[in-house]
Amino acid sequence: MFHQEAGVSLDVLLIDLVLLVSVSGRQGDVRFKMSNLSLNEQVLFDEDEVVAEEVELPVVFLQDDDDLIDFGALPPQSASSSHKHQIPDAVANFLRTLQNALTTRAVWELHQLYENSFVKLTEKFYAKSAWPNVESVAALIGEDDAIFLALYKELYYRHIYAKLQPSVEDRINSYTNYCDLFNLILTPVEPLELELPNQWIWDMIDEFIYQFQSFCQFKSKGGSGSAKSKVEMESLKERPDVWNVLNVLNVLYSFTQKSRINEQLWVSKHGGDMTEAVGQFGDASLYRMLGYFSIVGLLRIHCMLGDYTMALKALENIELNKKGLFARVTACHITTYYYVGFSYMMMRRYSDAIKAFAHILLFISRTKQYHVRSYQHEVIQKKGDQMYALLAICLALCPQRVDENVHTILREKYAEHLNKMQKEYVLLHSLCRSNDDMSSYLSLHSGDESIPVFEELFLFACPKFISPAGSSSSSTETTTTGASLPAQTLQQLKPFLTEVRQHHLIATIRSYLKLYTSLKVDKLASFVGKTSEELRTELLVYKHKTRQRRWEAGSVFEGEYASPWDLDFYIKQDMIFISESKVERRIGEWFVRQISKFEDTITNLNRLG
Repeated sequence: MFHQEAGVSLDVLLIDLVLLVSVSGRQGDVRFKMSNLSLNEQVLFDEDEVVAEEVELPVVFLQDDDDLIDFGALPPQSASSSHKHQIPDAVANFLRTLQNALTTRAVWELHQLYENSFVKLTEKFYAKSAWPNVESVAALIGEDDAIFLALYKELYYRHIYAKLQPSVEDRINSYTNYCDLFNLILTPVEPLELELPNQWIWDMIDEFIYQFQSFCQFKSKGGSGSAKSKVEMESLKERPDVWNVLNVLNVLYSFTQKSRINEQLWVSKHGGDMTEAVGQFGDASLYRMLGYFSIVGLLRIHCMLGDYTMALKALENIELNKKGLFARVTACHITTYYYVGFSYMMMRRYSDAIKAFAHILLFISRTKQYHVRSYQHEVIQKKGDQMYALLAICLALCPQRVDENVHTILREKYAEHLNKMQKEYVLLHSLCRSNDDMSSYLSLHSGDESIPVFEELFLFACPKFISPAGSSSSSTETTTTGASLPAQTLQQLKPFLTEVRQHHLIATIRSYLKLYTSLKVDKLASFVGKTSEELRTELLVYKHKTRQRRWEAGSVFEGEYASPWDLDFYIKQDMIFISESKVERRIGEWFVRQISKFEDTITNLNRLG
């Protein structure tokens, strides 16, 4: 009996050692807490790693905060730091597989992991939060793989820029990581044993330039205006090297020189010893593609800086009329033609701009069924809308025939804008044919009704310009449409609108010249309300504005001067002689396209039936 009671007492003592019973003020409310927590089970981490409450991340709670505080395992002030961030098994497996694919240089597997797995895991676990920090990943896969950790950090900060709001610290850390990553690639004496999918390489260069552009805009706005933002802006003054335009350009030029990509392209175009041109690094796929995509990156940066000549010269060894490496990645293909077309437009080479925009827009319309499945579908669609807007501007300034499919979509998207931009010219033509009084046109033309339309489309479709000085000045100015724009955008908008206003008078003269085969200078001067000398000056302006350099083959910067207009003239003494060339419609091609559309319609109806 004694032994039985002693045994019961011993059991009670053992239970008391394991369980701490606390009775609350309410009767019958008993809670059990684990009292045998070992040091290995306690989690210590910094406050910076704590995720906001609204962020939904998979977390493991060792115990409730209140329970641990009551027990004494945590002090009251550290209750908010009691969460441990655990990487989900699916993410951990992805990271291990990604590291293994990088080590074994399995490019196709890397492509699948990057294009599909990373996007799906982001949507499932990190749609509203950041991926695990690099310290957690390093603890999972090891700290000795510097290349993997640098690539992971690049993805980590790219996700923050895409889904969250990057802080100043994030911007600085991302720039530092890019420097570390690019140094790992550029500094070795021999090529790095690393292969990446073309899409990943392009996205890395594209994101590098995007974050540079984002930083310039952030700095030019002076932050958000809050006290914290002012402190952050002051801290940036101590780091003038962060996202400096010279450093960014230096990275891109370094890749082109390391890979000898310009030498390779020159030999490919003109002939020569490719083995000598390639060199040690140019033979590696990683360096070759980094160099090639850096050329497109230089095109983009020079265009954002407003230096359109340098932008086109960056592509002097790339032939757009041949299928180049840029066509291997759809985003690079579209980016190349967008910035080439915009540079052409700002250099008054409207015919070349129309050709560039029409070509890439036709490509997008023919491959749109593949873009829907891409994670970059929205970006491609927006860039397409911007190029349609730029195409509408160019066609209003330099009317030409374009592909019927492109023209149909253009009318669907910007029919109203096109009508407004061409309204004055069309009405003027009708006035001239009916010999109405010229004052009717003058009252119409004086309003410049089309200028706000040109401005609206330009501001929607133009790149986000940046200042090469990286100034933190937030000076803005109001435009005719009431929009408040930064100085660097206005510097590009004003000369463009000046060019548009000059084309108004060209359209006026052209409408009169289309009515005659020969005409006296004095008579035309009386029509437009100017003296003969003033008209001669305007006719010289007409010749200058309608004479453009047109690219046919070779470097995109080259071309022969010609007039893309269907009307030309010359002056002999006091007479103007006009020659008009009419482009014949290709009736056969039109019927072929309509028959093809009809057959597609019949096929769709049969499927429904």
